[in-house]
Amino acid sequence: MKHHTIDRRAALGLAAAGAAFALYPRGAAAQQKLVLKASDVHPAGYPTVVAVESLGKKLEQATNGRLSVQMFGSMQLGGEKEAIEQAQVGAIQFARVSVGALGPVIDDLNVFNLPFLFRNTAHMEKVIDGPIGQELLDKISNNPKAGLIGICWMDAGARNVYDTKKPVHDIGDLKGMKVRVMGNPMFVDMMNALGGNGVAMGYDQVFSALQTGVVDGAENNPPSFVFDNHYQVAKYYTLTEHLIVPEVLVFSKKTWDTLSKDEQGLLTKFGREAQAEERVLWQQYEQQAIEKAKAAGIQIIEVPDKKPFQDAVKPVWDKYGPKYADMIKRIQEVQ
Repeated sequence: MKHHTIDRRAALGLAAAGAAFALYPRGAAAQQKLVLKASDVHPAGYPTVVAVESLGKKLEQATNGRLSVQMFGSMQLGGEKEAIEQAQVGAIQFARVSVGALGPVIDDLNVFNLPFLFRNTAHMEKVIDGPIGQELLDKISNNPKAGLIGICWMDAGARNVYDTKKPVHDIGDLKGMKVRVMGNPMFVDMMNALGGNGVAMGYDQVFSALQTGVVDGAENNPPSFVFDNHYQVAKYYTLTEHLIVPEVLVFSKKTWDTLSKDEQGLLTKFGREAQAEERVLWQQYEQQAIEKAKAAGIQIIEVPDKKPFQDAVKPVWDKYGPKYADMIKRIQEVQ
């Protein structure tokens, strides 16, 4: 009996495919429905995921269902590096990735990884919303080797230091503290310059490393600190805002080139809207995290004077910054 249902299903599937094909004869290839695959490492409900899903709904409406988006969140299609590679070959269309993951492909983006590049989150938002933001997206789109189109930026908050030992009120408090950073030599150098010991390790190992004292602290945005449960072991969260690195949504150039000018225009337009929408979602999400941390008795420490921190990372700027000198100057001039 079982086989019978499978056969019937297959037959129905074939019939449906035949009917669809009859509706769109070969000459009308432009009418064929296209489901655009999107990848994100974050789970359903996360600001970046919701913003891309919303872009998909608008696209579906505007194209009468010809284009739609299917979201694969929670690393279903692999990490960010894999998502970039899949978009490059056209296996997926949208990849929402961090600048850290895209930096090796488009070096110009690495300027955003410099510590204390932005005065605060508002400064970063002005930059990505303005001509510099567009110019860097164009650098992605116009890079013949990349095979990607830059669609929009997305906020990912500011990274702050948290630890299990004591409140960090000033730069002296970091002295000798072992702090986990992302596996980028620049971030290890940054932590060392601040007086701590930078320890590069995979994100999945941070919780147990904090628990067992392999590291004394780590650094991340409030939602990661809270929703990934690091706040259960690290009781001090200091608003250093040493890294404010936006994330980026890219699209497969291979697929882009098959779309009409109108469809490309819609993607660009809805991309700009997604950038604004994700920001609102992000601010709410971050607020929820901070409230949850406070309710759990986490000490949240403001840094009254960031200047000593900013001065301390000068060697990092001297080492990594020279090739971005013009861009740095332009970013600093944004008021």
